[in-house]
Amino acid sequence: MYYFYIDGMELPVTPSKMTVKINNQNETVNLINEGEVNILKQPGLTDISFEFMLPANPYPFSNNSIDISSALSHLESLKVEKAVFPLIVSRMTPAGQLLHDTNLNVTLEDYSITDDAGEGMDTIVSANFLQYKEWGAKTVKIKQGSTTGSLVSAGSSATAKKAAQSYTVKEGDTLYNICQTQLGNGEKYLDVAAKNGISNPNLISTGQVIVF
Repeated sequence: MYYFYIDGMELPVTPSKMTVKINNQNETVNLINEGEVNILKQPGLTDISFEFMLPANPYPFSNNSIDISSALSHLESLKVEKAVFPLIVSRMTPAGQLLHDTNLNVTLEDYSITDDAGEGMDTIVSANFLQYKEWGAKTVKIKQGSTTGSLVSAGSSATAKKAAQSYTVKEGDTLYNICQTQLGNGEKYLDVAAKNGISNPNLISTGQVIVF
């Protein structure tokens, strides 16, 4: 079983397929004596694309119900606000145990909306996402009278925020987003799930207390 989450919004119908492309940054150059050689570099950003249905009416195979207008507004806001958000694809056993997942911070590059008479009143969305990696200039702070300095990333604080000890789940929360806001790292959600005995980290309840 597969579950797709776009910025915490669970897709009501699981896409039939997903394409993940790890882009290449290698370069080839021609040397006088050696001929063409390949200069190896770090892999480029990952592209993810898939097509999904927003059903007008609930189907037996739907994971949940969703308002089409709200879902489309959510996508529009992600694009207009230039948002960076988590894209999560969880692979579960029939018993509800997590096998593994795809979890990337991405941006919504482009998407298309199709209304097809053959699909009845349902809406089909085709979306392309691109992996986002944090970056920024480095600044050196040097104290007077000192010959050494500390290297700090731009926009970061030299003192870390004290993490919360627990959190009560609110409506619309996901474990990833909770870890991102409370711990500063959404990637810790699997560790937090294990600590709290949560077998499926994508299923948490409003009012549930999460201990860090």
